[in-house]
Amino acid sequence: MSAVNNEALVSKAVVEESTGLAFVELSHVWGHYTPTYPGYKDIRVHRVATHAMHGVLTQHVVTVGHNGTHVNAPLHLAQGGLGIGEIPLERLFGNGVVVSIPKGEWEYVEVEDLEATTPKIERGDVVIINTGWHRNYTDNMEYFGHAPGLSEAAAAWLVERDARFVGIDTPNIDHALATTLAQSHRLIGPLIVELPRRYKQRTGREVVEDYPDWQPAHRLLAKAGVPTIENVGADVDAVTGKRCAFHAIPWNWAKADACLVRLVAILDTSGTYRIESGK
Repeated sequence: MSAVNNEALVSKAVVEESTGLAFVELSHVWGHYTPTYPGYKDIRVHRVATHAMHGVLTQHVVTVGHNGTHVNAPLHLAQGGLGIGEIPLERLFGNGVVVSIPKGEWEYVEVEDLEATTPKIERGDVVIINTGWHRNYTDNMEYFGHAPGLSEAAAAWLVERDARFVGIDTPNIDHALATTLAQSHRLIGPLIVELPRRYKQRTGREVVEDYPDWQPAHRLLAKAGVPTIENVGADVDAVTGKRCAFHAIPWNWAKADACLVRLVAILDTSGTYRIESGK
C-alpha cells in the first residue's frame, strides 16, 4: 500500500494500489499508555517470552474491553441482548457517514444537530459523530468527565432510522454527567469524586437534579440492538463530512459485553469497485 497524496480525497488515507480503495484509521493507538476509563484497573501488558531469551515475542494482556476505541454489544446495557460475537456481521460492516457536530464540555448532541448534517444521515446508515472531543483524548478528568454526549431524543432518532451502528469521539455515548462518572448508580460511583462538586460549584445545582436518568441514550440504543463505538479518533477529521464504508469487526466472543476494535473508513473515489464474487 502507498500513502495517498490527493487533497480531493483525504491526506491521511492509505491506498491499496490494485483497487484504488483508500483506508482511513479511526481508532486511537492502543497499549500500555491508553487512557483507562475511571474506575477500571490499569491495562497490564507482560512479556512472557522475549527475543533475547527465547527468540520469540509473546505478550500477556489484561484489560477491560471498554478501554480505548471499542465496540459495545447490546448485552452491555440490555439484559438478554446480543453479545459481541452474536452481533450479525452486517451490523458491523456497511455504508454510512461521518458527521460534524461540534460540541463543547457538558453539551448535548440533539435531534436538530442530526437533522442538519451534511451529508444527510440516511436510513440504515452507519453513523459516526465527530464532536471534536477526540482532540482532548488523554488521561485527564476533563476528557472523561466533561465530555458531551447524545441526548435520549437523539438516540431515539437514530433508532427510528435503523442506524447500523453508532460511533462517537467521546468516552461515552451518553452525556458524562448522566453516567456513574458523576453520580451513584446501584452502589457504584461517582467514579470521579470531584465531578459533582465541580458541577455544583459552576451551576449551584446537583448533578442528579439535572441528569436524573442513568445512561438513557446508551440504554435505548442497546435495547434496540444497535451496537455502539466509543473513543472514535485518530484521523476521523480527514473523513468528516464524507460518505464511506466502515469496517468494525471485533472478536468472535459470543457473550462479551465489549471488545477492542479497529475502526476503519473505506473510500473508493472511482465509485466502480466491487467485491470479488468468489467464483
